[in-house]
Amino acid sequence: MTKRESIQAIKDRLQAKGADLRPEDLAPYSQDERKGVQQVLKTYQRRIDRAQEEGAAIQELRAYEDQLRAQGYAYIAGVDEVGRGPLAGPVVTCAVILPPDMPAVYFNDSKQLSHKKRQALVADIDKYALACEIGLSPAERIDRINILQATKEAMAASVNQLQPKASYVLVDAITIPGISQPQEAIIKGDARIYSIAAASIYAKEYRDRLMADYAELYPEYGFDQHAGYGTKAHLEALAKYGPCPIHRKSFAPVKDFI
Repeated sequence: MTKRESIQAIKDRLQAKGADLRPEDLAPYSQDERKGVQQVLKTYQRRIDRAQEEGAAIQELRAYEDQLRAQGYAYIAGVDEVGRGPLAGPVVTCAVILPPDMPAVYFNDSKQLSHKKRQALVADIDKYALACEIGLSPAERIDRINILQATKEAMAASVNQLQPKASYVLVDAITIPGISQPQEAIIKGDARIYSIAAASIYAKEYRDRLMADYAELYPEYGFDQHAGYGTKAHLEALAKYGPCPIHRKSFAPVKDFI
């Protein structure tokens, strides 16, 4: 009688496949009636299903950029911003050019990702991107020219710093003045365009780190907890201490506490 593999051995064998795990790797164990084996198979089947779903989503996100490359645009930049709504801190933008042969990294909604997952994706962007640049408009600039114009200015700065230069620019819902390249504003671009999704994640992680640094300078406001957004705790701190140098004094209710 042939001795069956232990459940742990089966699990280790499947685990060792990593991202290369395929349905045919599960097939030899499908007739094993042990509950532990069947549970292992269910777990790894879910992983396969999730990987296939993510692969299809990545193809869909990349589709439009692939069309543009086929038209001769070699360097396509995705641009997004984070921080238009907060009461404090800068608006941060990112412009990123990803290679057409980039490994299949799934960039989904930056707001739904954990800090740890965003860090991992930022590391992927740093590793594979052909170019990635940050633009920033601080609170005083926002107060001077308004948040929309400050956002556009930061976006233009991030695009104009790119090396190699972008040949086509895809932007999340905004048209950028001050750049020479053809561009296109894509509504909900961070959910539809691969490089915009990457830019969104990169910008958010950059801004969150920046606000954590500001929390050390101005600890009474808790910027590391809310990133400058108008939470109850933030509003209570504003009422108690008044605005600090990074508050947007043109924004309500900040101006009410001046």
